[in-house]
Amino acid sequence: MKHAAHQRSTMVQASEEIVADAGAAFALLCEVEKWPVWLSLARSVRRIDGDRPLSQGSEVAMQAPLLGRGEEIFVVERFLQGHLLHLESAYSCRRSWELRVERKGTRARLTIALAYPTYGGWLGAQLDRLARRRKAESELSASVVHFKGLVEFENHPDRVLADF
Repeated sequence: MKHAAHQRSTMVQASEEIVADAGAAFALLCEVEKWPVWLSLARSVRRIDGDRPLSQGSEVAMQAPLLGRGEEIFVVERFLQGHLLHLESAYSCRRSWELRVERKGTRARLTIALAYPTYGGWLGAQLDRLARRRKAESELSASVVHFKGLVEFENHPDRVLADF
């Protein structure tokens, strides 16, 4: 129990309204291999369990240098088609990603929350807040705006370019 007192969890979150269909936004979220294009926290993301559709129990390998070294395995713990994708680390229930799309008429709202453990008690939490957490918040906010641009561009009726 003494060890648990020195371990805390940090959560960062970003949200953005998207002028596009929620289904299109969620479809892009489910293409995890494309996450490094818009999610600057991720250096690489790949499916472990093949080409079957993403669903509860799917496994994803992600490399996010700001949050730890090497590749980490995540499991889709909750999946609601068109709405929610929640991944938890296969090795730490304190590290998770929650990506949520809410339909608002012809618009949608994307919210991404990242939780990760902080070690070292109060001092460790303060050091994390000053360094890693601040950078993670900034990167996540920029990533959500980038995602918004990709979805809105891809689904704009007057789109000039066929692909990007």
